[in-house]
Amino acid sequence: MPSLVHVELAALRAIRRYSAHSVVVDGARGLSHFGEHAAGWIALGLVGAAVDRTHRREWLATSVGAIGAHAAGVAVKRVVRRTRPLSDDLPPLARTPSRLSFPSAHACSTTAAAVAMTPMLGHRTSTGIAGAMALSRLLLGVHYPSDVAAGVAIGATVGAVTRRLLARNTPADGGPADIGRRA
Repeated sequence: MPSLVHVELAALRAIRRYSAHSVVVDGARGLSHFGEHAAGWIALGLVGAAVDRTHRREWLATSVGAIGAHAAGVAVKRVVRRTRPLSDDLPPLARTPSRLSFPSAHACSTTAAAVAMTPMLGHRTSTGIAGAMALSRLLLGVHYPSDVAAGVAIGATVGAVTRRLLARNTPADGGPADIGRRA
């Protein structure tokens, strides 16, 4: 019976074989740069807050969720210390800031941001954003599928908690919450 690593490497080979067209790889690299250290999601949340006053809190929650999920992913990486996929026939197609792989911090921050952006972009668009980032990490050969699955789970959890806290602190009229007022 093959080990999990062998099964995951076989999956990475299949993804590379069927998806490694130059345009797709370039797009995956672009997503990688955008998601590095959650910087793109933080910037998008801040720009969204500046231009969309109606959803300012949701856009700021996008930044906060992305930061929190990225931090959680990095913390887990430092505990687990799993190294990135390494196989002669699967060279990585992008550079990474470390050799640590589990979980995918890109999947963590992107999924958290996507969950936070759902009120503005809709469920399909948010899901598509998270899915594209998850697949990009596999195509680039910088994560095992289980790294990405764990990152999505962490990101979805952080994103859901962020949205719940946002909803709890938003009054029914949609105006700013008076958090300091006592009942």
